[in-house]
Amino acid sequence: MKRLLAAAWLALATPAAAQQATPLFAADTPIHLTITAPLQQLMRNRESHQQLPGTLAADDGQLLPVTLKLRGITRRTAEVCEFAPLRIDFTGKPPANSLFAGQNKLKLVTHCRNTPAFQQHLLLEYAAYRMFNQLGPRSFRVRLAQIDYRDSAGRPSLTRAGFLIEDLGDVARRNGTRETRAGERIPVADLSPLEAARYGLFQHMIANHDWSMRAGPAGDNCCHNAELIGPLGPGSVIPLPYDFDFSGLVGAPYATPPDVLGISDVRQRLYRGYCLHNGAALAAAREMRAQRPQMLGVLAQVPGLAPATQARATAFLERFFADIATDDGVAKTVKRCIG
Repeated sequence: MKRLLAAAWLALATPAAAQQATPLFAADTPIHLTITAPLQQLMRNRESHQQLPGTLAADDGQLLPVTLKLRGITRRTAEVCEFAPLRIDFTGKPPANSLFAGQNKLKLVTHCRNTPAFQQHLLLEYAAYRMFNQLGPRSFRVRLAQIDYRDSAGRPSLTRAGFLIEDLGDVARRNGTRETRAGERIPVADLSPLEAARYGLFQHMIANHDWSMRAGPAGDNCCHNAELIGPLGPGSVIPLPYDFDFSGLVGAPYATPPDVLGISDVRQRLYRGYCLHNGAALAAAREMRAQRPQMLGVLAQVPGLAPATQARATAFLERFFADIATDDGVAKTVKRCIG
């Protein structure tokens, strides 16, 4: 009987078979896109939740009907970004032979401001996603793009780098599980210790303090700059980080650390993982040490990242790897955990 119960529990606990990534996120090579829409009208109405029609085209020549709307919080404001991030919704099912086959909606991270410095900030944020990809498949894939923005009202076009973020449902399916159905807050005990420790150490590596892996802002669903996959239950929920523009690695000029942390600069590291996961943090740090060449190597693979930017980012990350070079170093790093 015990064996039968154990087998039944294992069957329930084992996720469904993992799937391949959709065509858009099955490769890392940059793509070229053209977006045509009333973009100036969209950017003028920052407080509105309007969706405006447009078209999206890739180099395969297929013109896909979409709607566009603004997204984000800080970057949505005109005081911070001249060009806010976008959400793209496909109004019809993309053809099976399209690069966008299987897509329903996508987040697009845009350039924010029309300066070379902000292009570097965007490329560093893209690199952060790619570095987290090196730690395993439970992560958002991204696709870098050179984008021609054409205003349908006839205003001058604009070409800038941007990147698309894999949809949460696709991440879950790719990993043989499902999106977590959570409210405003989940118990710390529901988080997978290893996945949560990996999340916390990675955020520490890039010096990002703008997140919570278990609670959302008051009145909103969980979480803040984190998405969750896996069923609710002890040790079952996998947190996925996203939105790294407030990190010290990216160094956006508008980024400031939360006042409650008592630090004055986003480039200051302060570990914010949970004490409950300190044992798992040792295992996560060993993974990161093993993947250090691949993670740092991402910087050399990002098209358009200036050598000076790459050098500064490498030096910044190397200080983290020096801190976790030994298990004793990891223990010192995580001692300021959240109880």
